[in-house]
Amino acid sequence: MLTTYVGTVYPWQCDQVGHMNVTFYMAKFDEATWRFFAHIGMDGSYFREKRGGMGAVEQHLTYRRELHPGDCVEIATEVLEVKPKSITFRHNMAEALSGDEVARCTITAVHIETSERRGSPLPEDVFKRAQALVS
Repeated sequence: MLTTYVGTVYPWQCDQVGHMNVTFYMAKFDEATWRFFAHIGMDGSYFREKRGGMGAVEQHLTYRRELHPGDCVEIATEVLEVKPKSITFRHNMAEALSGDEVARCTITAVHIETSERRGSPLPEDVFKRAQALVS
């Protein structure tokens, strides 16, 4: 698995119950997604210059344990499936010091041609890099 996020839970990310709010689980998973995309060849310059993009078409979240202010967080990403136009991957969020899994997010994203806003084939080099990571 590829480490795609390392961070900390801040008090302002927590709700009135005292644990990290679901908004921030999603924000951390989103940051991990962009790091994963960069790793397989779709970084900021790719999206700007090639007019390609990725759109999430399905997401599943599972919460296993609460996170609290000061907890250290690490997200590892694994690729589950690569198709000509899409990638399905899973982020595993853990409390970094204990290693306990706290949440999991599985995403299917489709490569799009941004000018037409519809699915298009993944570039060959991106497809190969993603395929090499399939668990």
